[in-house]
Amino acid sequence: MAKRILVPLDGSTTAEAVLALVCDLASGAGATVSLLHVAPVPENLYGTDDHLIAYADQEIARLEAQHLDYLASVEPCLADVPVERTVRFGDPVREILREAEQWSAELIAVTTTGRIGLGRMVLGSVAEQVFRKAGLPVVLHHAGQGRVTRESTRRRGAWARGRNRVRDRRKPCLPVI
Repeated sequence: MAKRILVPLDGSTTAEAVLALVCDLASGAGATVSLLHVAPVPENLYGTDDHLIAYADQEIARLEAQHLDYLASVEPCLADVPVERTVRFGDPVREILREAEQWSAELIAVTTTGRIGLGRMVLGSVAEQVFRKAGLPVVLHHAGQGRVTRESTRRRGAWARGRNRVRDRRKPCLPVI
């Protein structure tokens, strides 16, 4: 079982949906969790009259403190699990993978919204890119609404029936345990 779990968070409640699952995994395995927030690299801040308000390094320090406070605020969701907090600046996918390597993570747990179709193709997904590029296991937690309606049940049933037809044409494989 994984002893070092990396959890990237972007500040949204959707991303935080994975924390309950991570808490269960980490508690059962005696693992340490690293909460990571990746923010865009700030630039110098200028006022409306083009006067310099803050240098980029000052803005980095301010944002780092702000994001560390955010990570500390979600830490109670992980109960008695040992937690580390990290803030990085840059491209989210690159920084998540870099942090996973430097921290020697054994598992990355990330939430996905499950975007499909054109939205997925055009916008992509940080979670999907991490899943594809990571050299270690990645848990993709779908942050669905959780509400079951007649329509959602009908769609899931149709999807499962279609999936079973495709599966029936394939050669049998070993069961996954």
